[in-house]
Amino acid sequence: MATVVVFGGTGFLGRRIVHRLAAAGAAVRVAVRNPEEAPSVLPAADLARVRFFRTDVREQTSVAAATAGADAVVNAVSAYVEKAGVTFESVHVQGAETVAREAIRLGVARLVLISGLGADPQSRSSYIRTRGRGELAVLQAFPNATIVRPSAMFGPGDALFSTLADLTRLLPALPLIGGGRTRLQPVYVEDVSEAVARILADPETVGRTYELAGPRVYMLRDLVRFTMRVVGKRRLLIPVPFAVAEIQARLFEFLPRPPLTTGQVDLLKADSVASGAVPGFPELNIRPRAIEDVVPTYIGVSQATT
Repeated sequence: MATVVVFGGTGFLGRRIVHRLAAAGAAVRVAVRNPEEAPSVLPAADLARVRFFRTDVREQTSVAAATAGADAVVNAVSAYVEKAGVTFESVHVQGAETVAREAIRLGVARLVLISGLGADPQSRSSYIRTRGRGELAVLQAFPNATIVRPSAMFGPGDALFSTLADLTRLLPALPLIGGGRTRLQPVYVEDVSEAVARILADPETVGRTYELAGPRVYMLRDLVRFTMRVVGKRRLLIPVPFAVAEIQARLFEFLPRPPLTTGQVDLLKADSVASGAVPGFPELNIRPRAIEDVVPTYIGVSQATT
């Protein structure tokens, strides 16, 4: 792919996709709402191969301007909190459909949509439901789109272990949402970005759906205990019912960077484990890395003191 547009190219996953594509020699267009802030989150070496476009997936004209003449599009845009006119519906469904429609209209060869493990158009959760409906809208507009469903992603700056580590250092006790019984299969964000790069390079991936999950399944309470061991703290664990966690999350969402959102609570109500019914890392010849090998490098005791 000579020219690739990455919508949401400064996000947690998006900026890593941009880095891999730029390092591989692609000309990358980073389509984001605030391009003036974008260069600060990308390695300086990438900037020579990157152009920035002021784009809002809810606006057809800006999507078209960023997409025209591109060979491929990656839509890595996601909303975790609804506010200031940004809703799950407007981003995950309407925005995703707009990107897909403009891509097909402008003759783009490849489209990759980043969705999420467990996306379900029938879910009672608005976050999970719009993820599922977004997949359907994209496939209707661009039938050969490739869908990528990552599990909960981890890596420096993540919303999983970095948040747990901060809470462990600050609080005398930690909440276990839903009793900590939810089963999770965390995946390293760099492995997901490598998977996207390989998908774009392989025409056999056209029209397929991939579930990308890590090598092991854990209970949420096991991940909390693992985090405590890595940061060298012992804390009391307190089970918190989902209903209470939802109330707390709604209050947290008034903060600039909420430590917990209602969407995250909804995701914890069901296991987030690869089904095995669709392709994953093995079909892409990628061996995903485990949390034990990666997480201590960015939340360990030595990192906390540097």
